[in-house]
Amino acid sequence: MALVKYNNNSISAVTSAASIPSGALTLIKTLTASGSTTMNFVHGNSGVVFDSTYPIYKFEFINFHASEETVIRFQGSINGGSSYGVTITSSAFRARHYENNGVAQLGYRTGDDLAQSTSPQPLNSNLAADNDQCMGGTLMFFNPSSTTFVKHFISNQNSSTSSPGTANEFIAGYFNTTSAINAIQFTFDNSANFADGKIKLYGIKDS
Repeated sequence: MALVKYNNNSISAVTSAASIPSGALTLIKTLTASGSTTMNFVHGNSGVVFDSTYPIYKFEFINFHASEETVIRFQGSINGGSSYGVTITSSAFRARHYENNGVAQLGYRTGDDLAQSTSPQPLNSNLAADNDQCMGGTLMFFNPSSTTFVKHFISNQNSSTSSPGTANEFIAGYFNTTSAINAIQFTFDNSANFADGKIKLYGIKDS
């Protein structure tokens, strides 16, 4: 991200500012967990949450805490959230280490990848639910409003696991559709709910 330089000696003396440089994050929406079983991004502050305003969207997961041990997943919609089930192909791998310094694990996660599936995409393989355990990370989503190309995504997040330990998980793939994606839904497995934490959605311009 480019730096904006001011010739004035202090902020209080600034009389004008340059335009915001490209690549700057613009906060679109924040959802706060409140015990619900889903968290949906359908509408933004001023209309449809995913449109041609931004070619890149970034989700941030902050102190995400579940009511019980679970897996978080996401899916897209091409009809404004009326249904979720866009075809996904993806890959997944994980680095894991335990608090007792047990054997570290690194490898491909065949249970977390999808191949032309309409199932929700897992973002982690195990999020523990002790009071001090949570998840944090990001999900990048590229050009969802395109009607020419498939829609790529990349996720990196870290979870507290029940072992206990840490799991750094990497997910990447694409929604295999040329229809515009205009809503995203996050869910937990089993009967877990979103007990605490926030998801923030930002837009990023490339020019």
